[in-house]
Amino acid sequence: MITSLDSDLDHILVTQEEIQKRIAQLGEDITEHYRGLGAEEVTLICITNGAIVFGADILRAIDMYVRLDCVRVSSYQKEDHPVTEPQIIDQIRLDIESRHVLLIDDILDTGKTLQKIVNILGEFNPLSLHTCVLLQKKGRIQTNYQADYTGFHIPNEFVVGYGLDFAERYRNLPHIGVLRPELQNPPEWQ
Repeated sequence: MITSLDSDLDHILVTQEEIQKRIAQLGEDITEHYRGLGAEEVTLICITNGAIVFGADILRAIDMYVRLDCVRVSSYQKEDHPVTEPQIIDQIRLDIESRHVLLIDDILDTGKTLQKIVNILGEFNPLSLHTCVLLQKKGRIQTNYQADYTGFHIPNEFVVGYGLDFAERYRNLPHIGVLRPELQNPPEWQ
């Protein structure tokens, strides 16, 4: 589906159809993994705001009981690259001790956010802790952390759509596109 916002994109990187097909496969893989552990339920922790769309779709693709909570993190502000160390803005509310936990994020860029949240959640003594990201940028990781499940490996380009934003815009695009360079950090948005 083409939208009026698509004129702000240089090109579409991952189509809506590709996303939905991959989510269905991830849902099957995740369900099989946790059933293999003998689990009847998994707790999804979604990193918001970026992963909210992906998290909602993954939640529906998992064929077992799912508990849901969110953690809010900020590091991008109005830039096209992380400008601060990840900051926890809002913590989870569910008790995850002795529970199977799946952390959901939109993008594995430098790896700092995912690594920090994994370390924090590990302090709550979950039974298992795995991660699932929609996107992983090639050549950007600055930590040794790798996600357990990845939707797509993408080039090092600034992407928006399907929950990913720039200055809180473009989250509602049904696909993932590369924002035109001249629209990245325009003075009127700062």
